[in-house]
Amino acid sequence: MVSVNAQEKETEEKPVIPEEMLILPSGEAVLYPSMIVPVATAEEQMVKLIDEAVAGDKMIGIFAQQPGEERKLYEVGTAARVAKMFKLPDGTTNALIQGLQRIRLKELLQTEPYYRGKVEALEDEPVEESTELEALTRNLTGQFQQIVSLAPNLPTELGMAAGSIDEPGSLADFVAAHINIDPEQKQDLLETLNVTERVKKLIAFVNKELEILELGSKIQSQMKQTMDKAQREYYLREQLKAIQKELGEADERTMEINELREALDKAKLPPEAQQAAERELDRLAKMPPAAAEYTVSRTYLEWLTTLPWSVSTTDCTDLEQAQRVLDEDHYDLEKVKERILEYLAVRQLNPDMKGPILCFVGPPGTGKTSVGKSIARALERKFIRLSLGGIRDEAEIRGHRRTYVGALPGRIIQWIHQAGSNNPVFMLDEIDKVGMDFRGDPTAALLEVLDPEQNFSFSDHYLDVPFDLSKVMFITTANVIDPIPPALKDRMEILELPGYTELQKLNIAKPYLIPRQLKENGLTEKQLVFTDDAILAIVRDYTREAGVRNLEREIGSICRKRARKVAQGAKRKTTITAKKLQEYLGPQKYHYEVAERGDEVGIVTGLAWTPVGGDILFIEAALVPGRGNLILTGHLGDVMQESGKAALTYARTYEQQQLKRRRKDSKGFYETNDIHIHIPAGAIPKDGPSAGVTMAVALVSAVTGRPVRQDVAMTGEITLRGKVLPVGGIRDKVLAAHRAGIRTILLPKENIERDLEEVPQQVKDEVKFVPLQRIDQALETALK
Repeated sequence: MVSVNAQEKETEEKPVIPEEMLILPSGEAVLYPSMIVPVATAEEQMVKLIDEAVAGDKMIGIFAQQPGEERKLYEVGTAARVAKMFKLPDGTTNALIQGLQRIRLKELLQTEPYYRGKVEALEDEPVEESTELEALTRNLTGQFQQIVSLAPNLPTELGMAAGSIDEPGSLADFVAAHINIDPEQKQDLLETLNVTERVKKLIAFVNKELEILELGSKIQSQMKQTMDKAQREYYLREQLKAIQKELGEADERTMEINELREALDKAKLPPEAQQAAERELDRLAKMPPAAAEYTVSRTYLEWLTTLPWSVSTTDCTDLEQAQRVLDEDHYDLEKVKERILEYLAVRQLNPDMKGPILCFVGPPGTGKTSVGKSIARALERKFIRLSLGGIRDEAEIRGHRRTYVGALPGRIIQWIHQAGSNNPVFMLDEIDKVGMDFRGDPTAALLEVLDPEQNFSFSDHYLDVPFDLSKVMFITTANVIDPIPPALKDRMEILELPGYTELQKLNIAKPYLIPRQLKENGLTEKQLVFTDDAILAIVRDYTREAGVRNLEREIGSICRKRARKVAQGAKRKTTITAKKLQEYLGPQKYHYEVAERGDEVGIVTGLAWTPVGGDILFIEAALVPGRGNLILTGHLGDVMQESGKAALTYARTYEQQQLKRRRKDSKGFYETNDIHIHIPAGAIPKDGPSAGVTMAVALVSAVTGRPVRQDVAMTGEITLRGKVLPVGGIRDKVLAAHRAGIRTILLPKENIERDLEEVPQQVKDEVKFVPLQRIDQALETALK
């Protein structure tokens, strides 16, 4: 829009507004008096209207349309004249329309072929010169000039033109026509006939538009400064490279920094780590190579840029393939395999799930470490193993701070770096062997590592920026669960890997252990064969373990001896039978067939649990002349000694009536005899309440002279009243008794109800279990 000069307007005669007028709808556009706007149209209706107006030198009324589907005309518009009109070859009509005066639409007379209606002229209300109006006018002029200076689409001449308009109403119309405000606001200004009120409304609109332009200018300035700075740094670096190249001064330090910068761009670090790396790189660039901190800073940057922040391996989610891999590597271990397949199934449904924290607990040689490798192979992930045995320094887990000489990240970050991916299978071996001293408690540092709710932002002291460990699948192993702190134990899912039966060891040896040892010793199945009897004989007579590590060692020993003969020229196929074992392995090492021993007085077979599995032990009780003392030997702990005292109290109560019948006066029997309880293997510490039943039966046997059946073994805790309480380690104890040839086992009734599910069916078929609620039931079964 442009305006007619104010002085020319004063000299022109005031236009005469006819009662009827052609009506031109202008959409959302609002035309103010004294403004000239271009119109371009190809619509037939509007072209006819403009043609008639030009031919008859007639005025037309310009009315904006209200929003909505009906597009009704506003009541107030502007009378205008077509100042110039010309047509283009494509049929488009262009016209310049000049606004003259405000008008009101009284009645619409026709709509076809174009609009015609009755109108009346509107005059601005009389204006009285006042200080307030002058101040408003100056304020409006100044604000508009600021808008012109900030708006890129407004020419500077508009500001000068606004300053030359003296009449407030015309100034308001001029400013309203050129600022960016809503069509409703423009129509409101057109309908306001009070000049002072019109100026006030316009100032409010202008203030808002000025704030928007100033904010936009500020944002643009900031963006320009940022871009200018980045471009300036880029050009300066390029110039520096060129200058150094020309002078032959492109030293190793510059190349090193450039390599670090390129590695940093490729590493895709998270924002916090990226910020720390850039800050350290800027320090390094300003630091002389001879400075003491130069090497420290460079090493830190190398760690940051080479860690697998965003490098992941793709999981194999094929459940059948995973099942096949797990079965190929390990026999049995159904609970572990089922848990891994559950994880894979959930991973298919929710790819963003956090890695589980599993803890495999079991005796040595049961396959805890090797099953971790199988899991990694089934998932097609990288496998890393960290042995925690003997670690006593917290810095081994969290790393050292860079202020120390020779500082490095902790073992967790080091092994993640070595794996080259942020989602490996990470095995923390022997977590029950972690200790603590003045250097801190490593198990406390592991609390954050082994917590899926925290390890997404694991902070290593060396890196000093968070590293996401939530994608890592952590697996820990332990022989015993008790040494693990409760807080750490609570963060892990415990999966027990108990000892194997003889049949399970046979099934493990044939497809797994023997082929592996044959391959390692350069033999084939055509040169050496093991019979099933030979394998079972090795298990019974040459190994004493819950796992299969010693079994594989003995098989390897046989393979080596045979390999020597093959190397010396032997060509015949050798079959290892049970009778040939002594030739290869020497005399029998262990004797388990205790069932063949005779029944004796005061000797009872008990069951014990050890960190390497179950075991049997013989508890002996004897009467010797003395003063009524209880003698306990065999390196017994406090709890076991208390069990012996409780057993003695029960035995005295139980036998009192029988002693009275046998000796008319039983008084003085215990006062003149000492009772000695001994458990062999005195160099091995023994403790726990589970020998209470065994001690009580041994005492009663010794006092009454009734022999004990040696094919019966027992375990359980007793009370002074003769009740039998449940104990732990039932599965390992039952397997140990079965290996020793025991076929009748006395167990607390609660243990039979809840723990026998874990015992293999083969063992349950061959062993008779007698439930105990009171010690009397044990005496009836065990004593002849």
